[in-house]
Amino acid sequence: MRTASAQVSPPPSTEQTGKARTLIARLLGNLEKVIRGKRESLELVLCCVAAGGHVLLEDVPGTGKTTLAKALALSIGGTFKRVQFTPDLLPTDIVGTSLFNPQDGSFRFKAGPIFANVLIADEINRASPRTQSALLEGLSEQQVTVDGETRSLPSPFLCIATQNPVEFHGTYPLPEASLDRFAAQLSLGYPPEAEERALLTELRGSRHPVTELETVCTLDEVVALQRAVEEVRMEGSVADYLLRVVHATRSHASVRLGVSTRGALLYARMARARALASGRDFVLPEDLKAMAVPVLTHRLVLDTRARYAGTDKQALTRDIVSAVPLPR
Repeated sequence: MRTASAQVSPPPSTEQTGKARTLIARLLGNLEKVIRGKRESLELVLCCVAAGGHVLLEDVPGTGKTTLAKALALSIGGTFKRVQFTPDLLPTDIVGTSLFNPQDGSFRFKAGPIFANVLIADEINRASPRTQSALLEGLSEQQVTVDGETRSLPSPFLCIATQNPVEFHGTYPLPEASLDRFAAQLSLGYPPEAEERALLTELRGSRHPVTELETVCTLDEVVALQRAVEEVRMEGSVADYLLRVVHATRSHASVRLGVSTRGALLYARMARARALASGRDFVLPEDLKAMAVPVLTHRLVLDTRARYAGTDKQALTRDIVSAVPLPR
């Protein structure tokens, strides 16, 4: 939290804003080579990248979730790791462990798959809460602590977690503390019919299109993009509007637990990322309205009556936001 004497970062220059928008457009064009007809979802994922946040993909199998993570890692020239979450998975299978060397009596740290630029936690809700919690420190602080020693994760670091919304046998629902770590939750869904038909006619042989993708930016450019997002201005009236939306989620009659302070901070960062992707160095209320459903919905915990009544959380989020007056 800034004190009264803290210096406010200057807004990004017009040149920086243009570079950021061009970079996001390059990444978007590259991803669309393998993920067809899902521009809106891809733009949201790239906003998460720019904001330094993480993504929770809730979708049925076979819709391109792993392909998206691989394509993103290739596009930024980063390392990619995948963990298939299962009931017998242990926390050390994610963060790593210390191995004993009997020859000299020393221990050597073997890094786990979380030490990557892009990590996909596939079917995260199939692992026990103990194993799920191994991700929490990395998602929040970009570091992990093993055997009392803290190690930093690569920069940038993005986790894309997936879960199947249909199959619940042998799963463990993600607790609120885990859900709150993800900047946005979204669903890719099936591609439009025309795009799916094009896939059937174009894909021949065993080579996957993702293997032919080229790197379109460097990791340093992604880090610079994240720094530029932090410098996007949010005027006092817009910040007040954000807080009114957040407070409305906490006081709504159908909501038992509203958006946390961490959620409010991520909401602001995602709005800044959208503004920068649109070529602006300032946030508009429209940015907050556009980001409300993917950023806020998964943070809401419904009360018992609303839950058993089958309340649509996305519709509820839209109603809450629409009830808050826009700033003049």
